[in-house]
Amino acid sequence: MIERIALIGGDEFRPGCEEADRAIMAATGAAKPKVLVVPTAAVEGSPSKASANGVSYFANLGADAAPLMVLDAADAGDEGLAGQIGSADVVYLSGGNPAYLRDSLKGSPVLQAMLDAHKKGAWLAGSSAGAMVLGTWMRFREWTRALDVVSGVVTLPHHERSDPESISEELARNAPEGLLAAIGVDGRTGCLALAGGWKVLGPGQATVYENGSWRRFASGESFTLNAG
Repeated sequence: MIERIALIGGDEFRPGCEEADRAIMAATGAAKPKVLVVPTAAVEGSPSKASANGVSYFANLGADAAPLMVLDAADAGDEGLAGQIGSADVVYLSGGNPAYLRDSLKGSPVLQAMLDAHKKGAWLAGSSAGAMVLGTWMRFREWTRALDVVSGVVTLPHHERSDPESISEELARNAPEGLLAAIGVDGRTGCLALAGGWKVLGPGQATVYENGSWRRFASGESFTLNAG
């Protein structure tokens, strides 16, 4: 079963996100967790602003926060940047353009360093685009492959804007082969993969689509996936 993954529905680093992010920090077991904020997906906005907002936000929560300025595929291939990840307790991928984020990280030393850190106990967290790339598939204009960190799963962020019945019908018609579950996560809300399953934290809800049906979970509730 997958653990130490956080899927955030978007609107990161803003009031309302604290419950999920404090839980992530607490789960590391570190007195002052080292959090690396990766703003790659924010290429169409301001990566510098995104990383600064994230660092300030996590510092205010009590973290030792720093930016990891991976802005493109060349940066993702930089062994020096990759080397900074080994000491992190949390690696946090910000929102933005999921296709750009995936293409920048795919097959890179930075991604491998993230996966190695995760195996050794670090948390991997992603908001919106950052959450989307962690699944096997993502839906960005069309269905496309993601980074397959959480196998068989797709994350649907900003899900408060969606109608579950319509999404369920669309998944029944058009889901890609091998998709086992979709997790719709509302903004400022997180789904945290813990030892006993997934836990929802934040002001919104999570909607889980499996086997042609859907279930909703409020903050504080937990669920498991048939996908593992």
